[in-house]
Amino acid sequence: MPTPRIRHPKVVVLLIASGIALAAGLSWPGEAARGATDDPALMSRFEELSRNGNSSCSRAFMDSIATMPEAGRLQGSCCAPMKAHRYGEQVVALREYSHIPEIPPDPYDVSASLAHELMSHYDDELTAAEQAVYDYAMANSDEKGPCCCQCWRWYVYGGLAKILIREHAFDGPQLVEVWNLSSGCGGAEHQH
Repeated sequence: MPTPRIRHPKVVVLLIASGIALAAGLSWPGEAARGATDDPALMSRFEELSRNGNSSCSRAFMDSIATMPEAGRLQGSCCAPMKAHRYGEQVVALREYSHIPEIPPDPYDVSASLAHELMSHYDDELTAAEQAVYDYAMANSDEKGPCCCQCWRWYVYGGLAKILIREHAFDGPQLVEVWNLSSGCGGAEHQH
């Protein structure tokens, strides 16, 4: 009897790997993020931020951060409407970095005091090796930099990058991941 020919070997491998993962009680990377839209508290937060944000790409808004009260917040999207699915993915995935206090846990709700502190590191000097890490992130992040335009997010997340490189030994791919997860522009969902 002839051996049946496997027409779609990738499908077979995927099915076998899925079965092994399920049997071991494991989940695929990002599975928790995919279910984030089922989290009522997170979706309530999304509704609040997507409808009541104060964030702006203007220079005046960026300059105002230094004078905001200690409890001030930079909230909502700068450029385009937020997307619930992407918001859930971002917030859930950023939890992996919760041990690093400089990384905002929600890119659409950043404290003014943290933003001001991170911005103050934007002009920090880097060594040649550190600059190579920063340059890698500039070339490989979804937005080709810390944000799609040189607004307050550009300087906040640019300053954050320098802290992550110097104080947490981040490499280029790690920095790219943080920048991509921290996009606060709204709009289309990125595929990672």
